[in-house]
Amino acid sequence: MTGNVSAWPSAAWWRPAVRWAAVLAPLVLCAILYTVHDQVTAATSVLVLVLPVVAAAATGDRPAALLAAFSGGVWFGFFLTEPYLRFVISNAEDIEATTLLVVISLAVTEIALWGYRQQGRAARRSGYLDGVLGAARAVADGTVPAKTVVDVVAREITEVLEAEDCRYVAGPVGDVRFAVLDHDGVLTRNGHPVDVDRVGLPVDEYVAIPVRRSTGVVGYFRVSAVSHAVFPSLEQRRFAVLMAHQVAALGDEGTGAR
Repeated sequence: MTGNVSAWPSAAWWRPAVRWAAVLAPLVLCAILYTVHDQVTAATSVLVLVLPVVAAAATGDRPAALLAAFSGGVWFGFFLTEPYLRFVISNAEDIEATTLLVVISLAVTEIALWGYRQQGRAARRSGYLDGVLGAARAVADGTVPAKTVVDVVAREITEVLEAEDCRYVAGPVGDVRFAVLDHDGVLTRNGHPVDVDRVGLPVDEYVAIPVRRSTGVVGYFRVSAVSHAVFPSLEQRRFAVLMAHQVAALGDEGTGAR
């Protein structure tokens, strides 16, 4: 499943590199603009200095965008306001321009990051649908062994819920300690709903996703997330349930029902 929408490498070095660039780019731009400050208006300089903020925000890293915003404000005041080359601003209009630069940069940061998050959600949603459709297609074709389909569904559920492990178990849920993920994506434990958005999936016990047919529960997917808390959204939980339901169509051979 493809849920990562970032075009940036996953290596650990790139994030510090982006943040250093976010700090240094406004410095370089302000130094260049200083050489022509008598020909460039403050408004034009502000617009130019917003560009590094947009570039930093496009990486999806909020600290980088904030660093670019504040670096732009500091170096704008140093290079492009009177008295020049001093960290002092004596003109009220220059103070207003510097403040405007920082405010606009912060606004641009939040708008860009919001768009980045929306893009990420859309890509994840597409990935979830691909997983469901793939499982449904494998069941409908009947050319893929039932055990393979079950294993694929288990892997998809693990990824969707951001869990550690997921395994199919034949038969009804026999352990009352298990939290149960219902068809509507609501998690219940001992008959009480669990606020997954606030507390996450249980780390001290398994989560069961029942597989139902007309005869009742024929099995369940046992999900574990014991080493760290995960907070799958309602949408993610519903997709997990939907994928689990694909196994019900496999018949007794696939579900292990007797």
